[in-house]
Amino acid sequence: MVGPPPLQGLRVLEFAGLAPGPFAGLQLADAGASVLRIDRAIPGKTHTPGEQPPPGGDNLTRHKSSIAVDLKVKSGVDLIKALAKTTDVVIDPFRPGVLEKLGLGPDVLLQINPRLIYGRMTGFRRDGKYATMAGHDINYLAVSGVLSMLGRRGDKPHPPINILGDFAGGGAVLFQGILMALLARERTGRGQVVEANMVDGSNYLATFPRLIRKTPMGNQPRGENHLDGGCPFYDTYETRDGKYMSVGALEPQFYAELVKGLGLAHKAWDRTRSDRDTWPEMKAAFETTFKSKTRSEWEAIFDGTDACCLPVIEYGELENEPTREGDQRPMVTLRETPCLAVDEKAKEGQGAGVPGSGYGAHPLGLGEGGEEALKKWFGLLKGRDFHVDGGGLVLASKPNL
Repeated sequence: MVGPPPLQGLRVLEFAGLAPGPFAGLQLADAGASVLRIDRAIPGKTHTPGEQPPPGGDNLTRHKSSIAVDLKVKSGVDLIKALAKTTDVVIDPFRPGVLEKLGLGPDVLLQINPRLIYGRMTGFRRDGKYATMAGHDINYLAVSGVLSMLGRRGDKPHPPINILGDFAGGGAVLFQGILMALLARERTGRGQVVEANMVDGSNYLATFPRLIRKTPMGNQPRGENHLDGGCPFYDTYETRDGKYMSVGALEPQFYAELVKGLGLAHKAWDRTRSDRDTWPEMKAAFETTFKSKTRSEWEAIFDGTDACCLPVIEYGELENEPTREGDQRPMVTLRETPCLAVDEKAKEGQGAGVPGSGYGAHPLGLGEGGEEALKKWFGLLKGRDFHVDGGGLVLASKPNL
């Protein structure tokens, strides 16, 4: 018998932001938590009868709902304080001091609800020299030291889109911190502030490559090491049809399978492959050989082998070709209490999946589903406990709380 998702019953208030904060909220929502996003109020647009809720600028919205609140008015702030009384988690995505100036900082909300987990996500360290400065993923990687390791030999440092800072070192780290705080609350009965920043998060993820900088595996300049593109048997290669194969044959037995499939076993590189002086010749031979066949032909040769040689598959192929393993699934499988499904065909996870199956974005409208969520979560009714003022929800003068 499959039980409910692991975080079902958990109530989360997510202040609207970009990338890392919403990603933390997405992970909580996918695990069954009820996530209510706090959006800006737009007079005549949000919570207005006959008006379609305008879309927000965030695509990480599945399984969430939204209310629009004017946080510049006291009655709007009072509504958030009222919700915080029975909320489990708050996600603050702003620069240091923003919510504090609105009277919604952790000192205030934890006094209202001592069991609250107050998750804060910043780019830079709150106690560092860059704390008050604007930045983006590339900047956080830059000052963390991580960006200095990314890129080809002789080329400038290059970030991996915004995966490493915003999402892996940001939202995913905040999510992990929130889970740890929830576990601690089971023992102590009290909530706490969870401080996450993308500099420390990214740096923690880089623990292994940072440590091997002082070993033969990683002590060369950027792009000249085993794992950063310097090693010919850990790289990508273009095929005859302009596509690519990935190679990760680090161990000797895997390398033997690789050169066998390439038809290069006669070179006897298996005995000298650790000698960097052989790498230029080996790389040139790999490049020429891979270009002699299409990616599909190489797949046919290496499928089912231990050569650690697999195709670089594009998302368009994963989405549209049934033979590819392209169904989007929860990030982890819990056999007894699965997370919510992503794919509409729901091979993994529970529930019906989401429109687009994880490939198409469906932004959440500002205020969409929020009034229903307030009734379901908190028993709050429009007209009795809250009403609309200037497009934003505000607390009634005598709410039934």
